[in-house]
Amino acid sequence: MSEASPTSQLRCIVVTPEETVLDATADFIAIPLFDGELGVGRGHSPMIGRLGYGELRLRTGSESDRYYVDGGFVQVVDNVVSVLTNRSLKASAVDTVSASEQLAEALTRKVGGEEALAIRDRQISQSRAQLRVGLNSK
Repeated sequence: MSEASPTSQLRCIVVTPEETVLDATADFIAIPLFDGELGVGRGHSPMIGRLGYGELRLRTGSESDRYYVDGGFVQVVDNVVSVLTNRSLKASAVDTVSASEQLAEALTRKVGGEEALAIRDRQISQSRAQLRVGLNSK
């Protein structure tokens, strides 16, 4: 693969098991990692990271596109940001009512055992991330 020029835009590809959700160019991309947020500009060094639950932002000029991503992995190489995730949707399509209900249910659920606790904690994190993304898009 030839190296992209430093003046070219970034390409962002978001893939779920069902479909390619996004294939677009941007000037800057912000990615939710499991331990924080990563900003990617042109010429970013190659890397692979584990995604968290949260908001993927693409900025092109003064325009921004926002998406919810549900964990997975990201690879950055040659000005291409490849996101592999279980689920992704436009921020405006996030159902905040459903996310609120899921959060309330998860917070009140009694759990027994480490596996059930891990599932509940994952559902709480997912619901909170969906609410942050969805409410910020309104």
